[in-house]
Order: sequence, then structure tokens, then C-alpha cells
Amino acid sequence: MGPLLIHRTFQTPPFLNIRTCQPPLFLPSSSSSSSTCRHGPKRTSRVPALTTNASTTGSDRNVLKKGIAELYDESSGIWEDIWGDHMHHGFYDPSSQASGSLAHHRAAQIRMIEEALCFARVSEDPKQSPKNVVDVGCGIGGSSRYLATKFGAKCQGITLSPVQAQRATALAAEEGLVDKVSFQVADALDQPFPDEQFDLVWSMESGEHMPDKRKFVGELARVAAPGAIIILVTWCHRDLGPTEESLQTWEKEHLRKICDAYYLPQWCSTADYVKLLQSLDLQDIKTADWTQHVAPFWPAVVRSALTWKGLTSLLRSGLKTIRGALVMPLMIEGYRKGLIKFAIITCRKPE
Repeated sequence: MGPLLIHRTFQTPPFLNIRTCQPPLFLPSSSSSSSTCRHGPKRTSRVPALTTNASTTGSDRNVLKKGIAELYDESSGIWEDIWGDHMHHGFYDPSSQASGSLAHHRAAQIRMIEEALCFARVSEDPKQSPKNVVDVGCGIGGSSRYLATKFGAKCQGITLSPVQAQRATALAAEEGLVDKVSFQVADALDQPFPDEQFDLVWSMESGEHMPDKRKFVGELARVAAPGAIIILVTWCHRDLGPTEESLQTWEKEHLRKICDAYYLPQWCSTADYVKLLQSLDLQDIKTADWTQHVAPFWPAVVRSALTWKGLTSLLRSGLKTIRGALVMPLMIEGYRKGLIKFAIITCRKPE
């Protein structure tokens, strides 16, 4: 979804320095959230063992992969038509309201990319900036094209959806980027790349679909070159308290309904991801809870679905897309109740 681009009618720069055109970022002082570049991110400590069984059987995994591919085959065209190239949340100041123009929300999606790069301290110095990037769960290639343009890098995107891969390729051709970006259908748990190929490993809201989080993180680390930065932005459930062994019953049921609609496996927490990264001896592991910064996004998506254009598009799309639209209020409620967390997790592979 291109936050600054719809129907290819807006003439906008391919990338922008968000810090030059956004108001100062104010973050809460709560210890549950670390700050972004302005104050420096929080380094994590040792965490408990995994709180969920994040793996599934082989047959279940195949069903899940098929469902994910079909969901995005159905829905990506509708999303692009309304929201543009970037199939991820926007990043807002905490005081932002859910109301706002589509252009405002699309700009917030670009800001999400910039904030993630800033949080991970990805250098913009041409001598140190990324040269080879993998976009894991690339959608229709919005992040790939943005990163390739911003850094002059080569970027390879993978997705389970043939429709997304074809559309991403077509958009790259339209934008004159065929020599910089490429896309293919591939499984993030078995990436078709050699070891240590990429100096930036990018996963923007794809981790929630991964049925084996350990293997997912292992693949991110495997394809990362020595010294590479890994950026993982994903939905998580809340961290468990020191006396808790699992989520509450109502929380599990709430997440189950979302899983059924969006073809998600069991959820895990930010602490679970950190534990996995630590087990691979990755360095400079940093996390932040950006839930408050994405709060306006889902209400905006719901409103767009309730327009005449949104409703007619949904009716034409297919059952999977309609089911996904119907559970959007559950995402809003999950964020509001503190069950669902929007997390950024970054780290670096040792030299």
C-alpha cells in the first residue's frame, strides 16, 4: 500500500526523510515501551522460555500456507486500490486521532518504514548503507521498492502469494526498478537464498503468519551476512507476567477468532522472539512496543471498508477477504485491552 500513492495519480518522491517533515516524537515513560531514535532503544535482558507452541504439524502447515496464499491472492488488489503499495500499519504520534485523510494514513505507512530503519540504526551513509536486502513477506513489493530506491540497493522479495509476486514485478517495471528489485513465490521458513547473502534482512508484518517461529528466526539469521541488521516488525500477544504460565482463557479465544480469519498459527510474545534471537547468539537485540503508535490505523481500515467502494470491493473479492474484514474490530479490541502488541525487534549478526 503506497501511503502517498493511489491509482498512480500522486506525484511524490520515491522516499522521504520523515524526520524533516514530521513533528517531534513523544513517547511514554512506561518501562513497557522503549523509545525510538530520539532517546535510543532499550536493550533487552534474558527472558522466560517460549510461552506458546509455535510449531504445527506438516499437514497443518500446508493447509496454513495454502490459506495464506489464497487470502492474499484475493485481497491484495482491493488493498492496493484503496491503500496503495504498503500492506502494513502506519506509524503515528500518540496524540493522533483515528480520523484523517487517506493521504495522512499512507504517509504514516511510509513513516513506519523510516521509524523502523531509524530504530535499527541503519546507516544512510552511502558507504555503509545496505547493498543487498531481502524482504521476507514482501506483499506487492512496497518496502522492497522503497528500500531499493532509498539506498540504491538490490532487493529480493518473497511471498506465498503468486498474485502478489506478479503484481510486485509489474509495479517494479512501471517504476523502472527491474534492475534493482525482484520477487518470487517462496516460503520464509525455507528461503531460496544461500547463507550470509544480505546485509539487511527485513520482515514487515509477516512473522505473525509463521507456524514455526524458531525456524523463521533461524532463516532470517542464516541469510544475514556477518554484521547484517535484522528488522522484524510483527504482531505479538502481551508478555506474560512472572507468575503466569499462559494467557487467560478469554485472551486465547480472542486470538483464536483472529487466527481463523487471517490464517495465523498460535501467537507468541516479544519476549519469546528475544529468547529465540538470543539462542542464535545474535547481538544488539532491541525491542519496542509501538502499539500506541499504530492505534489509529485499524479504525481507518474499518472506515475504508464501510465506504461504498470498500463494500462493493469486498463483495466481489471472496469469502476469505470478507472473513478478514469481519474480525477487524477484534484487532482494535485486542490492542485496546493490551492483549495484542505491535512490536519491533531488531538485532545484528556478529561479524
